[in-house]
Amino acid sequence: MPFIPFKSNTQPDRGTDIWSKMFYFYNYKRDEFMAHYHKRSNVESVFQMIKSKFGEKLRSKNETAQINEALTKVLAHNLCVVIQSMYELNVTPEFWSEAA
Repeated sequence: MPFIPFKSNTQPDRGTDIWSKMFYFYNYKRDEFMAHYHKRSNVESVFQMIKSKFGEKLRSKNETAQINEALTKVLAHNLCVVIQSMYELNVTPEFWSEAA
């Protein structure tokens, strides 16, 4: 379901059935609508960060290798964010000790 904010001059009686439902949802349940929208916005931001840091294209040829390459980019991005947060927020990591 698309959660895209409407322009201020949008009219309620225009468009398809789903368009009208989303318009009323946007106008009468704005907080709930925006919560969904911000999830989408955050995902798009993360994708943009990954693409800008590690490149847009996958170099692998077959599908399994491409999936693994994409997952590796996500893992590397998450590690970069954790490391950046450690320095910015002055957090000291605690590692589990191995069980004997």
